[in-house]
Amino acid sequence: MSQPLPKWLWLLGMDPSMSNWGISCARYNTVTGEIKITHVDVIQTKLVKQKGVRANSLDIDRAAFVLEGILPYVQQANAIFVEVPVGSQSAAAMKSYAMCVSLLAALRVGGYPFHQLTPTQVKLIATDDPEASKKDMIQWAMTTHPTAPWAMQKKHGVMVPVENKVEHMADATAAIHAGIELEAFQQTLKE
Repeated sequence: MSQPLPKWLWLLGMDPSMSNWGISCARYNTVTGEIKITHVDVIQTKLVKQKGVRANSLDIDRAAFVLEGILPYVQQANAIFVEVPVGSQSAAAMKSYAMCVSLLAALRVGGYPFHQLTPTQVKLIATDDPEASKKDMIQWAMTTHPTAPWAMQKKHGVMVPVENKVEHMADATAAIHAGIELEAFQQTLKE
């Protein structure tokens, strides 16, 4: 017989990218449906070409860096929601896509199952617009979760979001909101 779920669950949303892997962590109240974003992060990597080092070796280093960065989060999560990237037309973007999908497969094989979401599902839950812009997603996330620790910077004397970080944090946060609505996740709450 399975034990009842705790009142609060730790949820993880991810927005995969080899350059900017977005992370959002939340506490979720299974009784009230309250979502409290407790931590947001972006695991950033840069492709740094080094003389005498093969490109594939650098790619392996980047993938290992991302995996080391996300493991502490997945190990603590009760449920994981991922905006799974879609293919691309450029060779560089396709390589990044393949690396992200491979890292996600490694998580699954490593015993960390996750709920898959499309970019459209994530945008619709946040803005009702399947073509929502990055700015729209940032505005939604910061308005919906104003106390979350968003990456901010001072510009002309005013605090503003660090867009190249917050856009990925926002997508990861929206993945949590979209994931909670999934029938598969709702079914786990009834078990």
